[in-house]
Order: sequence, then C-alpha cells, then structure tokens
Amino acid sequence: MTEQYTPSVSIITPSFNQADYLEETIQSVLSQNYPEMEYLIVDGGSTDESVEIIERYADQLAWWVSEPDKGQSDGINKGFRKATGDIVCWVNSDDVLMPQAVEKAVKVFNEYPDAAMIYGDVYSIDETGKTFNEMKYGDWGLKDLMQFSIIGQPAVFMRREAVHASDYLEVSFQYLMDHHLWLRLAQEGEIVHVPEFFAKARYHGEAKNIVQAANFGVEAFRLVGWMRSQPKMSCLMKEDHFWKKVEAGAHRFNARYLLDAGLAKQAFREYRKSFSLSPVVALKEWHRWLFSALSICGLGFLGKTYYAMKNKS
Repeated sequence: MTEQYTPSVSIITPSFNQADYLEETIQSVLSQNYPEMEYLIVDGGSTDESVEIIERYADQLAWWVSEPDKGQSDGINKGFRKATGDIVCWVNSDDVLMPQAVEKAVKVFNEYPDAAMIYGDVYSIDETGKTFNEMKYGDWGLKDLMQFSIIGQPAVFMRREAVHASDYLEVSFQYLMDHHLWLRLAQEGEIVHVPEFFAKARYHGEAKNIVQAANFGVEAFRLVGWMRSQPKMSCLMKEDHFWKKVEAGAHRFNARYLLDAGLAKQAFREYRKSFSLSPVVALKEWHRWLFSALSICGLGFLGKTYYAMKNKS
C-alpha cells in the first residue's frame, strides 16, 4: 500500500491596523492540526498594537514583516513569493479559520490531483464573533464565476504552482482581486467545492466591504471588460449570447453592494438592468431585490425582520 502524499501548506495573513481582531485570526491558524504548515504575516506598517501582537507569536511564524506596501494585494503577493508550501491560502486579519480546515482541504487536494483550487463554505460573523449568516456555495465552474457567483475568499485553498503560473494577484484591483484570481485559475485547472464550513468572514464597521461597498461594482464592470480580452472567456461569451448573463451578473453584483451601502434606489435600478439582460441571473437574488424595493418605500424594516427571523431559524 503506497503512503499518502502529505503536501506542505503555506498560510498568509495580510494586516493593517487590525489589532482588534488580529490575535483571533493568528490563533485560528496556529491551532490547525496539520504538521506540514508554515504561517506568514505581512503587516502594512500598522500604527496600532498589531506589531506587538505579531511579536508574541514570532517564534511560531515562518516569516513576518511590518512595512508600508502598495495595498492589500501587494502585501499578499509578498507572502506568496515567500511561501514554500505546495498549497497556499490567505486569511485576512479579521477573518477566522475553522478547526481542521487545513487538514480537510489537503484531503480534498489528494482526492482531486488536477484541482488548481478548492473552496469550502463560510460563516458570516459580526464584530463580536457572533454568526449571523451562512454562505453556502455550489459546484461552480468558469461560467458561474464569469456570472459573478462569488466565493468567500478565506475558505479558498490553491496550489502554489497554479498561483505562480497565474502571476499572483493583480495589484491594480482593490476589491475583486480574489475573484480575478479565481477566474484565471478556473481557466487553467479544475476548481472543487467542498460542502463544509472552512472559515468565518467578519463584517464590521471598518471592513472594506462595508465602508467602500459602493466601489465594488466599478471593478465588476472592469472585470467584464477584462473577460472580453481573454480568448477562452471571450469565446464562451459568444455562445448563445452568454455575454448577457455575464453583464447581468455584474449588475446584480453591483446592486448587492449598493444595497449594503444603503443606496436602495441605485441598487433597485441595477437589479432592473440585471433582469432586463437575464431574468434567470437576476432572480437568483430576488429577496434582495425585494428588500431594495421595500427600502425605497420606507418599509426596509420588514426585510430586516425577515432576515433576523431567518438567521435565528
């Protein structure tokens, strides 16, 4: 009987002034029960207590640095270039890995030797760590990602050689650099969904997806333009007017973040544009479309009540 391959794993945490949550992130990584693992922290020159927290765990880290960078993507790329693991992932300094997530991810990679990327499901948590939503994904491929089926980044693990071949994260993207990378990986290899919760993504008042939610749509439409420049995706977009579904997905994605930013009227208009291009794509978020309409009419509290009841059930 042949001995099962035990790939090494590198986990990267980019951080900047996240002292309130950083230690919980570090502990969630260091408590993973996997022997062949290295942990790297890339701090962007924090001015809070982050460096002191990192120093407390320095002897358990493969490498860390605290210095100014060109943004989150640049910081993560520094970690990618230092990483030596066969498998890589990054966990932001306000997110949390679930126990045994690394061990489970490695098992899936062993089962799918051609997979470039595997991803699990994600819990949404608030500032206190309380779970308020479950983000369960599907068995998605390139076409799904092109329609902006969004995967929770902290639950994604990738083969380092595939990330290297894809030339890492594009630093000019500030919000959708992860989705941009998933699209490139999905063109080159298999991506596999694991119906288990691998991570918790934290939503708080200073999080980028809250404070700058209205900016996410700009990059979504930029991604659509980029897709048109890629031979494989451009060919797919020509099949049965698939481009309509891609653009409908971008409008739906934009609407979601506009609604999160409290811009209900703009969100409703974007949902209408999505529906005019592809009702099937738009109605995947019919409940959020309804919530945007209720908010415009001053009845947004009904939607909030529904979500509160749903999350308690």
